[in-house]
Amino acid sequence: MDIDKPMVGDDEVLVRVRAAALNPSDWAAVHGVPYIVRLAFGLRRPRLAVRGSDMAGTVAAVGTNVTGLRVGDEVFGRGVGTFAEYAAAPVQLLVTKPATITFEQAAGVPMSGLTALQALRDAGGIQHGQKVLIVGAGGGVGTFAVQIAKAFGAEVTAVCSPSKQALVRSIGADHVIDYTQDDFTQAEKRYDLVLDNVLRHSLSDLLRVLNRKGTLVPNGGQFHKRWLGSAGVLLIKAPLLSKVVPQRIRVCSEHPNQADLLFLRELLDAGTLNPVVGGTYPLGQAREAMVHFGEGHAEGKVVITV
Repeated sequence: MDIDKPMVGDDEVLVRVRAAALNPSDWAAVHGVPYIVRLAFGLRRPRLAVRGSDMAGTVAAVGTNVTGLRVGDEVFGRGVGTFAEYAAAPVQLLVTKPATITFEQAAGVPMSGLTALQALRDAGGIQHGQKVLIVGAGGGVGTFAVQIAKAFGAEVTAVCSPSKQALVRSIGADHVIDYTQDDFTQAEKRYDLVLDNVLRHSLSDLLRVLNRKGTLVPNGGQFHKRWLGSAGVLLIKAPLLSKVVPQRIRVCSEHPNQADLLFLRELLDAGTLNPVVGGTYPLGQAREAMVHFGEGHAEGKVVITV
């Protein structure tokens, strides 16, 4: 499909997209499932003809109020309609790309990296020396969460499938649980912080593995459920249950901002954070990329190259 090159406002940047990452919101918008997302993305068809929000590329043009970025700069961040050759983005949601990572790696950082950071640091209040359990550790958010938790000095236990055990160990997990063989909710070990990106277990089961003053951060998952997805758990069950249990339950809602993107860039620059790309597809195979993403088995991020 051919579309016009986006126009940029005074505070926006036009980016020549080199890579764009898929996120659950893209899958949900295209499929209209869970049905509740149609209130945001369009009742009968997607409001936006071009999907995608995470990207990395080079600056092609800048608005009149933009300072700090010039044509030709390599950047990554959040934009609109990034599954295309060009995309516009607010300047406050872009940062320069470290030379040490590829465009494909950088494209995978924004939504998943910010979600992991804000879930652990802001919602979870992670502290040095804590025992942290990350469920769904081999996926997009999970691979970032393992590394960010280690950067904060935590002891990390990762829950993942057998095929991803080597991966999560390679990015820093201290302990690994194969969910096909062991149910961590029935084990004796207790944790200070649990980040669950899958929500296969009930909130009550997850609370069972927390210390009395621990924190549970349920995050997404269940986006294949037709009506509410995980919204029923995150918006109704979690707030109600948090009023009657001694542990803290804090739902994370990702907030894009430049300050946190700069924080992640510092970790990237230092080599502390290494984005995992589990699959790349050219723009002409965006449909196949979406199918692969929807199967839920990819390691780390699925990325479209332009």
